[in-house]
This record gives sequence, C-alpha cells and structure tokens, in this order.
Amino acid sequence: MTFTADAHERLDKALARWLPAHSRARLVKLIDAGEVLVNTKTAKPSLMLEVGWTVEVPVISEAAEHDLTPADIPLEIAYEDEYLLVVNKPRGLAVHPASTLKEPSMVNALLARNHELSGTGGSYRPGIVHRLDKDTTGLLVVAKTDAVHVALARQIAGKTAERRYMAVVAGRVEREKFTIEAGIGRSKRNRLLMAVDHNGKPAITHVKVLARVDAGTLVGCRLETGRTHQIRVHLSAVAHPVLGDRLYAPKEFQKTPLQLHSAYLSFVHPVTEKQITCTANTPPDFLASAVGKEQLDPF
Repeated sequence: MTFTADAHERLDKALARWLPAHSRARLVKLIDAGEVLVNTKTAKPSLMLEVGWTVEVPVISEAAEHDLTPADIPLEIAYEDEYLLVVNKPRGLAVHPASTLKEPSMVNALLARNHELSGTGGSYRPGIVHRLDKDTTGLLVVAKTDAVHVALARQIAGKTAERRYMAVVAGRVEREKFTIEAGIGRSKRNRLLMAVDHNGKPAITHVKVLARVDAGTLVGCRLETGRTHQIRVHLSAVAHPVLGDRLYAPKEFQKTPLQLHSAYLSFVHPVTEKQITCTANTPPDFLASAVGKEQLDPF
C-alpha cells in the first residue's frame, strides 16, 4: 500500500490516521522492523513527514484467525455505486468478526454480496472504513476499493466527513446547544472501558436538544473526533447517559435497548467528487419518533 503524505506530522501518527483498523503500537513495530519505507528508505516512528512524501506500507497480516464465511444476512443499503456503499446497520449486528464473537458480523454479510471490498483495513475488516458499536444502529460507509477506502478514511480523520447521531438520554437537558470537549482514554478502573481523561486523546462532541420525550431528552450529536465510545462517554460525563447503555449508564437507565442511532452521514465521493448525504430513520425500538433531516442540520 502506498500513501502520499498530506500533512506535516509524525510518521507513526500519519499511519494511525490512514490505517485506523490497526493499533498505533502495531504500526510502530512495523516501522521499527524496517517494513515501512519513506521515499524508498527506512525511517523512525518520530520522523516528521513533509507534504508529498511517499510512504510504502506492507499488507498487514492479522495475528488471529477470524471467521470470514459469507452469511446470507439482508442489509439495508442507503446508497450504493461501483465504488462504495452506505449501510443502515441494525441493532445487534457487529461490524466485523472478533475472537469473542460467535455469530456472523456485517463483514460476513458483505462478503455474501457480489462485489469487491477494500483490503486496506485488514484481512478481517474488508471494506470497513469506520465502525459502530454492536448495539448502535444506523449509517456507516463501506469501501469497495483501496483507493476509495484511503480517501474516505482521510475525510473522517480530517473532519470533512460529517456524522450526526440521535440519542435518548436520561433527564432533562437544560442547554439547547453545547459542546463537550474532553479527552478520552482507557479507564483506570476498568481497562475494557473508556473514560474522560484530560491526558487522553482529544475528543469533541457537539450536542443539540431535539425534543423532550417521556423517557428523557432526545438529542442530536455531531462528532468532530471519533474516539471509542465517544458519545456514550461524553454524555455520561455530563450526567445525561444514553438510555440502554450497559457500560456507562447507571443500572436504572439500562432497561431499554441502547438509544443511540447514526442518523446522518455526509461525505464527498472520492471518485465523482459529488456530495453524498444519507439519512436513516430510527429503529422501531427507539424511544422517540423519527426526526427529519432538517432537525439534524449543522449545529
């Protein structure tokens, strides 16, 4: 795989941005092993790239085997052409295989369709540019070619692709619009969870009240960054956890399905250069009625 540097930044940081499916630690090991070439030469992880430099990365094999058997699982497609597709993921469907996952994932469903998928994200994540948690519903984009995958990943990392979510949260949110800007890192109490950490990776979530509902407050969330569990961690940190969140909400708010839905996705098509905008209605078990596109306008 060959990339062209598009910013003045460290080599390891650039690889982590281009290849989000792989950990930064693993990418550093590749660099240290001399398998990553910058302008045909080996380099250190701390090397500062200049715009236009060429970075060559080997195909990264996966350490663990995953079940990649095609599965006949119907998918709701919001948009598709020969280069990419946008899937409206249902609740309970994991995006990709994992060693702890026994049932088929969305990747298995994609492999059953008659088209190519990009390999940039790794052998067990064909086509997957970004992900949603298993119980989060809604839109995500899938790449059919490596070039399209890289271009889409750059848009997501560069904040030009826009993702907006709807969530039903506990309590009455008083402020109509506000921004949560708080770093996120691994929880010191439970390394399997994330937590607000001022020394963690920067994370920004914009929040807008959409409606008052019987269960709590329906809010829209626009991401500027894409940290693991970002919306769930941020909303929990301001005392308005997402209902149904079994990781970050108090037990009294865990009785419903997870009330988090990726409702809006907009990006520039890497090939046609047209703006692609998709919206998806909330699932039947969402505790608030579907909200129109106009209510999720930029905020």
